[in-house]
Amino acid sequence: MTVLIENPADLGSQAEEQKHVEETKELVLDGGFSVPKSVSNDGFVAPEINSYGHTFRDYNVGGRQKIVEEFYRTQHINQTYDFVKRMREEYSKLNRMEMSIWECCELLNEVVDDSDPDLDEPQIQHLLQSAEAIRKDYPNEDWLHLTALIHDLGKVLLLPQFGGLPQWAVVGDIFPLGCAFDEANIHHKYFKENPDFNNPAYNTKNGIYTEGCGLDNVTISWGHDDYMYLVAKENGTTLPSAGLFIIRYHSFYPLHKEEAYMHLLNDQDKEDLKWLKIFNKYDLYSKSKVLIDVEEVKPYYLSLIEKYFPAKLKW
Repeated sequence: MTVLIENPADLGSQAEEQKHVEETKELVLDGGFSVPKSVSNDGFVAPEINSYGHTFRDYNVGGRQKIVEEFYRTQHINQTYDFVKRMREEYSKLNRMEMSIWECCELLNEVVDDSDPDLDEPQIQHLLQSAEAIRKDYPNEDWLHLTALIHDLGKVLLLPQFGGLPQWAVVGDIFPLGCAFDEANIHHKYFKENPDFNNPAYNTKNGIYTEGCGLDNVTISWGHDDYMYLVAKENGTTLPSAGLFIIRYHSFYPLHKEEAYMHLLNDQDKEDLKWLKIFNKYDLYSKSKVLIDVEEVKPYYLSLIEKYFPAKLKW
């Protein structure tokens, strides 16, 4: 199946045209902000604070500060080039389980993400909040709605039936291995304890790569992003390139927020990055205390799953 997607630059007016949103069903965002019925050309307006009264991705306040910093310390020490190669080889076998996309959505409710300072609701709520917010502003891009729904499904790696990997091997920001650790990475100081830090083959800007080589040729830290990408790709999804790019790199904050590692991207990566930046504000800012009625929206998302995925997937 070939999926035609519009240029992201041409889609700003879609949200503005959606002035018929029912007031009783508006998605209320963190801090009590609702998605406006009439918005600017940028569509969705991101709130400035989360449901705890803090700015988003603020790792210096709140009761989870120490948990999050310890998480990144452990992650930065243990995510090495050799470790990622072993994980990709092992999990590429897709021999853990066979189930549908929706079954995995429900399974994800058993997961807690220690790296996220903004979320304490069940994971399926975050998936649906992201998807529904995007659906309001980009009603014609159904592939993007589904991408939002499934982008975090790889977090099932934390569960025993998927190997029960530690948090640092599943969640959190991701980054390239095989080249120098850019200072745009959060808690950069802990990389000094990573065995790759002083490896002369890895500690230059390009490392083992060449400029413009494309992210598909770059080894990225192992986690739920890459695992879900493998599951989708190897099970024959018909999602467009941009959808797979979002799934694979949505936690690559040094890239899509700080624009680090841009020298490694090829032309297709740069095009897909435009969609990732659109997606990111919904992923980050739609986390809300107001819950989505799962049963009400389920039929719509089941229809998208049927359109873009087989009934059962190997995981």
